[in-house]
Amino acid sequence: MTNTERSPRRAATEARILDAALDVFADHGFRGATLDGIASAAGMSKPNLLYYFATKEEMHVALLDGLMDTWLDPLEALDPTGEPIEELRAYIRRKLAMAQRYPRESRLFANEIVQGAPRIASMLSGRLRALVQAKAAILDEWIMQGRLAPVDPAHLIFAIWATTQHYADFDVQVCAVLDSDDDARFDTALATLEILFIDGLRPRG
Repeated sequence: MTNTERSPRRAATEARILDAALDVFADHGFRGATLDGIASAAGMSKPNLLYYFATKEEMHVALLDGLMDTWLDPLEALDPTGEPIEELRAYIRRKLAMAQRYPRESRLFANEIVQGAPRIASMLSGRLRALVQAKAAILDEWIMQGRLAPVDPAHLIFAIWATTQHYADFDVQVCAVLDSDDDARFDTALATLEILFIDGLRPRG
């Protein structure tokens, strides 16, 4: 069998392993995850798993690396030429949609942060910091132009992260309190967050 013929099969197997690893890491965190648990979730033996990934850290890093572009896209899309209120409304919607669509990925990221970000510290202080600073400068300009209420731009971004990602990271709590796991909770959450943020950000006077 040629390498060309093997490559798609290997890629499919690695994707299956990483999907299983995502489940395990999201549920148990990096420290609580085991190679045995990941192998079982992937439906294969541990020796077979180790043929593709030598350590659980290798899988964890692969998942985090694959996550970052998706994770930063909503903020990247904030358009400096757009209308400020509508740009922020769209950003909130994108972030909440991500919480609904990628809850496992959100918990993977949250677990890494809670543990001190040992595997992504350089990304946080490098790429993420630069992106937040660039977008905060746009928000500052809108505030100076009187197009947004005066707020601290970085803390506004943090607040949007906290409130939207809550619906992924603490979804068990949300569903327990609401006594429902109906997807309508995201629609209600969006309506509430828009009132809180958008009304609060409109220029005074």
